[in-house]
Amino acid sequence: MIHPLARSGRLPLATLAFFSLLPLAVGQAQAQQDCERGALADIYCDENGDMVADRPTDESEWANPDTLIFAYTPVEDPAIYSDIWQPFIEHLEEVTDRDVRFFAVQSNSAQVEAMRSGRLHIAGFSTGPTPFAVNLAGAVPFALMGSDDGRFGYTLQLYTHVDSGIDEMEDLKGKRVAHTSPTSNSGNQAPRALFPEMGIVPDEDYEVVYSGSHDQSMLGVVAQDYDAAPVASEVVDRMAARGLYDPEDVKIIYESDSFPTTSYNYAHNLHPDLVEKIEEAFFSFDFAGTELGEEFEGVEKFIPINYQDNWKVIRTIQNANGVEYTPDNLQ
Repeated sequence: MIHPLARSGRLPLATLAFFSLLPLAVGQAQAQQDCERGALADIYCDENGDMVADRPTDESEWANPDTLIFAYTPVEDPAIYSDIWQPFIEHLEEVTDRDVRFFAVQSNSAQVEAMRSGRLHIAGFSTGPTPFAVNLAGAVPFALMGSDDGRFGYTLQLYTHVDSGIDEMEDLKGKRVAHTSPTSNSGNQAPRALFPEMGIVPDEDYEVVYSGSHDQSMLGVVAQDYDAAPVASEVVDRMAARGLYDPEDVKIIYESDSFPTTSYNYAHNLHPDLVEKIEEAFFSFDFAGTELGEEFEGVEKFIPINYQDNWKVIRTIQNANGVEYTPDNLQ
């Protein structure tokens, strides 16, 4: 059943928190004790070894809802993104012949819980939380935003204010640096794995302050509330394009190699015919001339990916940080 407030076309932030309190009936019904599962939660199986949850063997457990719930990763202003995603939502409705509702999410943990509990069918998970969604919620990554030639990704950029007096990594010692959230890749996990190679250890050489989001980290650097901040290049590029800060006020003192960006996923228990339509909708969507295309400048289409290969670097970074895919570690 769809929450009545969803009829308006978007779900309020409070709704997702409500979903997180619901019982995990879907996953509990599918629990199989004797199967290969790797790092997956014990309610899933991975017999083919591709590191994502298998579709249930019992066809009666395949979900085939009349209304699909879609959520994009948590952002500073979900209402804006509801409008930006509307052209794609309409395309998804046309191809799948289903109603589609945009789900405004407020946290990574609540978004993962919503898919785990069967209340979220399609979702864009941020880079760092994607392995949590895969292992805890049975998410199946299948697409990324990219260019016509197949290129995709973003970088970790370390910003500081132009007047901060910080010009190189060594200058971070004794400073106050904004990380975004514990599970964020570029906002926390990658800095903790990569910075020590350059002689700087977060929490030892500088004070880590969690800002809550890439947007808040960047705005805090601009306001000089933080001395520096590691952020995702794609996020700050969009902020600059919207005029949320003046690029002349900041400078980059470090940039990493590319990482995969937000993954697009479907719930592992969706009916295969529905999955085929969902994939068709993603891979046939034309970004040109849409608000989505304007927001994600340089993106021309969704491109197919798989979790096992494309998230290897992220799993390596998280392993270096001792990350375990448990609900308590998802923030």
